[in-house]
Amino acid sequence: MISPFAGFPTEALQFFRGLSRNNNRKWFLPRKPLFEEKVKEPMRQLVDALNVALHDFAPEYETDPDKAIFRIYRDVRFSKDKKPYKEQIAATFRRRGTPHHQGGYYFAISHKSVAVGGGVYMPESACLLAIRQRIAERHEEFRRILTAPSVRKLLGDLEGEQLSRVPRGFPPDDPAADLLRFKYYILYKELPPSLVTSPKLYKAIVDRFRVMTPLLQFLTASFATETQKPNARAIFA
Repeated sequence: MISPFAGFPTEALQFFRGLSRNNNRKWFLPRKPLFEEKVKEPMRQLVDALNVALHDFAPEYETDPDKAIFRIYRDVRFSKDKKPYKEQIAATFRRRGTPHHQGGYYFAISHKSVAVGGGVYMPESACLLAIRQRIAERHEEFRRILTAPSVRKLLGDLEGEQLSRVPRGFPPDDPAADLLRFKYYILYKELPPSLVTSPKLYKAIVDRFRVMTPLLQFLTASFATETQKPNARAIFA
């Protein structure tokens, strides 16, 4: 199959290499047109192509490129790191039709890697409780999703920070104890940067989005009704 996206131009990788060495306005401003043409516009084209793929297996996550693509400008107000620019370009595909987004698909491009992920990242307490309750009730189903051969091959193990013990409200010997300790639930994989300029990039992302879909379906089913859905932060800020 011919890829609908040929890959980023080599100038995109050169831009991020340069930015990593010169993360300041003096360097960036004269190169902003280069960023727009060689990084952001190809990113828009890739997001459009991925939306076409999502239409086949997760149409509720199709996202307009202007909403999907993160700004390159960092919010440094509360950060000790005052670098003004992100040294990658990333996009997230969030579930439509809900007052707050519970999880989604994510990918990021840089000179260091291609990152692909999905799940629910850093949910607020009510959202996390709903997910844990569903896992406790259906842990065998959740384990089957996580141990599917395609998931293990393309994404690996569930990732996320964990508590040192089972969270309050669940018995210490709960059959799902190892899963309930997670603070958030994501699958995440870093791929080599050589993919960035390759037509193979599109398929590498689509294949991983496809196999993580059962995880997202399981997690979003934790929210019973529209009005009962608790607030969760967008995946991967």
